Amino acid sequence: MSGLTDRLRAKALAEGFSDFGVCKPDAVPETAARLNAFVDAGLHGQMGWMAERMNWRGSPSALWPEAKSVVMLAENYGPDHDPLEVLEHPDRAAISVYAQNRDYHDVVKKRLKRVGRWLIEQEPDTQIKVFVDTAPVMEKPLAQAAGLGWQGKHTNVVSRALGSWFFLGAIFTTAELDISEREVDHCGRCRKCLDVCPTDAFIAPYQLDARRCISYLTIEHHGPVDLELRAKMGNRIYGCDDCLAVCPWNKFAERAVEVKYHGRAELMGAKLAELAVLDDAGFRALFSGSPIKRIGRNRFVRNVCYAIGNSGEPSLIEAAQGLVGDDDATVADAARWAVERLSG
Repeated sequence: MSGLTDRLRAKALAEGFSDFGVCKPDAVPETAARLNAFVDAGLHGQMGWMAERMNWRGSPSALWPEAKSVVMLAENYGPDHDPLEVLEHPDRAAISVYAQNRDYHDVVKKRLKRVGRWLIEQEPDTQIKVFVDTAPVMEKPLAQAAGLGWQGKHTNVVSRALGSWFFLGAIFTTAELDISEREVDHCGRCRKCLDVCPTDAFIAPYQLDARRCISYLTIEHHGPVDLELRAKMGNRIYGCDDCLAVCPWNKFAERAVEVKYHGRAELMGAKLAELAVLDDAGFRALFSGSPIKRIGRNRFVRNVCYAIGNSGEPSLIEAAQGLVGDDDATVADAARWAVERLSG
């Protein structure tokens, strides 16, 4: 099958993927116990979907028993700027690099389907299933088994070629493909990603308490955020890139070729005062086609209010005051907190 695997690799790279690897569906037997321990400790917070279909999530073989190979693909979304620079401007919004333009789920899935169709054309009896982040598949350990990178101390996958800036896609297939060499850990003694975390979300190297992670708090968490954590969120209103951005392996990263990942000017350092006045229609219009759209206007404006409260800018009091009477109780609570913070 080496010829087919080599041709599949060439096809994937020609379609725009940045890296390619293959592993067996049973290549990561250790993940089931790790996932169970994570959920049993409650470290997943409100992400109830992590506890659902645990048998599938912990065992790719259980998800689709007929699968013989898992093709793991990396999609580069590297920025051309320092993602942490916006943190020096507290009146501006810090939005995670991956969310500054089009929703990667749509972009990656279309690319995966094109590669998958090509594989079926070569081997008509072959079946495939494609996954991008929304199915019960633990892509990160599979990516390490397929040689794309390793799970760093921040629990995200790091590549010697791409640094930290890449998405993962998977093609499960009944085809027997050649297996790639598993990647090993290259973090060494470095702990920059652990030390930079604003909320101390890392219990230990390779262990994350999602309930304290700003990405979780701004995207997955419903309702008010704990007072202790609000003050540590700074101006991060959607996601957090701190632990990714400081990784030394990013010296090998390059800007994304795919223009749909290039940051939109209106989302790179947008003014908090302008985001605070968004109603539902305005929110939907601004974030059409963006992953940000899925959290809805209320949670987004809640995050904006927290950023306003952390800004130290008295000129933003008016923007927060305009939301004190918001129909959404969580937004109103966040606005009152912001006014109190800025009023001293």
